[in-house]
Amino acid sequence: MPRIALIHALQHSVAPINEALARDWPQATRMNLIDDSLSADLARSGQLDAAMHARFATLTDYAVACGAQGILFTCSAFGPCISAAALRHPGLPVFKPNQAMVADAEAAAHSSGGGGGSGGGGAKIGLIASFAPTVQSMPAEFSPDTALALEFADGAMAALDRGDMAGHDAAVLRAGQRLQARGCTLMALAQFSMARAAPGLRQTLGLPVLTTIDSAVAALRLRLAASP
Repeated sequence: MPRIALIHALQHSVAPINEALARDWPQATRMNLIDDSLSADLARSGQLDAAMHARFATLTDYAVACGAQGILFTCSAFGPCISAAALRHPGLPVFKPNQAMVADAEAAAHSSGGGGGSGGGGAKIGLIASFAPTVQSMPAEFSPDTALALEFADGAMAALDRGDMAGHDAAVLRAGQRLQARGCTLMALAQFSMARAAPGLRQTLGLPVLTTIDSAVAALRLRLAASP
């Protein structure tokens, strides 16, 4: 059974990815590492500095030392730190949380064609984030010819913090409605903690909605199945 290390910077990410793995890949052995000061420190400083890079290298090295055969980070605002940490272990699948979803969204957008695409003639992707630094960091992970619009689900994370799940989902839905009004025909949810809002978003907007969780589990499973 493959051992998968899940490295979290937000408490809210732990349950959704563990539930998805239990449902879709029960054979995987899960290992959870959490440092929720990572997200607090980034929100405070706004910088992925050398100290932050060192922390990600330490977390990755520890997971590998514990026998992890694959590593999935679950907070989407730390892409450069994750990429640098992955270079330390070139033979190991080390996934950014949104890496697989970005690929799935671009494939779906370009295959659907239709209006809204300024570069490749594909669908316009609406990206919703509930963690403010993600709004700045994540667009660079899409190819330049991808038609992309972003909305921050203001209040969604705060609602989760106080246990208001309905308030979280409503904030995500409002962001989705704004994106639909801007011509987006495919929605992508940037945070693992947002996956719970996907069914309501699909039902209300009548549009396909991708989550980082579903894409990440499928991609990691496929990658390890292909490993010798």
